Amino acid sequence: QTKPLASVLKGVCDAWSLPNAERYALQYADGRQTYITESNRGEIKNGSILRLTTSPDQEAERLYSGIQSNNSDVKTDSLKKLASLSQDVTFAQEFINRNGLKQIFYIVEEGNDTGEMLAHTLKAFMELMEHDFVSWETLSAAFIKKIVSYVNMNAVDASVQQLSLSILENMVPTSRLLFELVKKEVTLDRLLTHLQVTNAQLQLKAMALLIALLLAATDTERRDMMDYLREKNIRQFIHKNIIHSSEPLGDEMAHYLYVLQSVSLNLCERRMRTSMDPYSQEQRELLQSLRQTAFESESEAPASNFSTERRRSLCAKEFRKLGFMNNSNPAEDLRRAPPGLLALDNMVYFSRHTPNAYSRFVLENSSREDKHECPFARSSIQLTLILCEILHVGEPCSETAQAFYPMFFGQDHFFEELFCICIQLVNKTWKEMRATQEDFDKVLQVVREQITRTLSLKPTSLELFKTRVNALNYSEILKLRQTERLHQEETLAVPVLELRERLKPELLELIRQQRLLHLCEGTLFRKISSRRRQDKLWYCRLSPNHKVLHYGDVEEGVHSPPIESLPEKIPVADMKMLLVGKECPHTKEKSSGKQNKDVLELAFSIMYDVEEYCLNFIAPTRYEFCLWTDGLNVLLGKEMTSERTQTDLDVLLSMELKLRLLDLENISIPDTPPPIPKPPSNLNFCYDFSHAEQ
Repeated sequence: QTKPLASVLKGVCDAWSLPNAERYALQYADGRQTYITESNRGEIKNGSILRLTTSPDQEAERLYSGIQSNNSDVKTDSLKKLASLSQDVTFAQEFINRNGLKQIFYIVEEGNDTGEMLAHTLKAFMELMEHDFVSWETLSAAFIKKIVSYVNMNAVDASVQQLSLSILENMVPTSRLLFELVKKEVTLDRLLTHLQVTNAQLQLKAMALLIALLLAATDTERRDMMDYLREKNIRQFIHKNIIHSSEPLGDEMAHYLYVLQSVSLNLCERRMRTSMDPYSQEQRELLQSLRQTAFESESEAPASNFSTERRRSLCAKEFRKLGFMNNSNPAEDLRRAPPGLLALDNMVYFSRHTPNAYSRFVLENSSREDKHECPFARSSIQLTLILCEILHVGEPCSETAQAFYPMFFGQDHFFEELFCICIQLVNKTWKEMRATQEDFDKVLQVVREQITRTLSLKPTSLELFKTRVNALNYSEILKLRQTERLHQEETLAVPVLELRERLKPELLELIRQQRLLHLCEGTLFRKISSRRRQDKLWYCRLSPNHKVLHYGDVEEGVHSPPIESLPEKIPVADMKMLLVGKECPHTKEKSSGKQNKDVLELAFSIMYDVEEYCLNFIAPTRYEFCLWTDGLNVLLGKEMTSERTQTDLDVLLSMELKLRLLDLENISIPDTPPPIPKPPSNLNFCYDFSHAEQ
């Protein structure tokens, strides 16, 4: 490592009597076979096997000529080699410097081939663009048109269509111009056709492009696109053929469904942030329709016979029965945004689509005593706000989340239908709690808990949600709260606290062992680039003797590769320190763009070796993040600091204490030990057996 790379190469070439050492380079023999350069030579580990090979510039020159060959076999082989070598940044730089991309554009623009050769060409193009040497905006219109044509043609190889969709997906977020071009050329109808194929990869890439278009669109465009997709029944299709297909749902598809759900729910944001305008005729009519639907049968005497004053007082009385705080001017109640007009929309939807339930709610409460009535309007406004918070309406999409609700895709007008179920739940819980007006916030708190607990069970349909949320009544919530409180409240007697402290070291050792075992099993990590979620995976695991960390790239679908198949190693003895969150180099690199909070919470890095290299991780979940950071801290001889350690320790301590205190059930433990009695004045009470025997 002390000599310049050129003299190392010269030494190797001289040993094998090879002239022109500058035409050769070293590359790793295993794994991704990266070329060794002055900038990455420090990453070579002891024990790595290197291979002498043609230098990247020679290889780039050879392939540059090969892809221009008239012999189709030579051309196809060169393109195939180019597709695999382009993953290497040194080679990619050399090839691009020779204007190699121009040649690739030429093959695509002028060629009529739609088979294997084209697939290799597009794969090479994707890999070269991945290094960010060239801007996507430099692509020619002819090239883009050709890529679009592969997506729009029927008789094209599936691998070509997948790659074409991927290329377009990468283009869309880079500039408004490219977005408009792709949106115009690739119709939503065409994407829906691709979604309906049986090839899962093609389906995934079509969904990826659809999501990229939705995210890059303006609010108005997004609304129009979503309206069109609704007309085409995309929701029913996803529910039937993707969520309930025989194949399990992959992480990436789950993420796209989460984004689609998020984008759909965010269409409510505009109404949620708009206050009611008391001068708007349309909004006033909606408000009046609520009163008329509830009380029209009661006030059959034509209202026109009443004086204006009488009519006004009658309306005010009816609005008070509807549960508006400001009954003379109910529009005031809807001035608060959020939930703004969304609350009015929900109330009107409930009164029109379930008129019987609506009338029952209002009339039942107007016949109760004043202080025991459940105010419909006030509850609706608060409930709409709660649902917006639970469903994250108006919040930007996370770049990594996969938490979508299967029942969202099982129902048109999901938000309104969910509101209809929950507003009836408010009335039911109000009665169960025998609540008065002062308990309003308390009731809504219980309702929020009922909704979140039921949603966490991931019900597959709204019917199932309704059944479960109604089964989770107030007494059940009290029981759950009681159990949780008992779990949290350990007996706080001094002897028990002392016992806890004595048990801690033993249980912490148990947690350490579990963390190291988890590291030995290993975990699959994703690589996330600055531009998009990537489907590249790598695996990392600890050797059984806890001396070496093994890692390497793996293919999709490999769950626990054997240690021998992971080429890279870091000896634990070389590890210097663990970095998390903002301290990690791979999160600092991206700080120029929009810093992603999710990635920050899951990022950690190991610094190792004298030169302080870093191995960067992004954990798949917070749980994995906690286990890995704890395990690495144990290897570094430091304290385990994750929140998971504390919860695990609490669970183990609580179980251990319960077992130890079983015999003391119903016995009160004193805070101080009972006093030891004084010794007796004499010990003559002792019975002497020897005298008795004589």
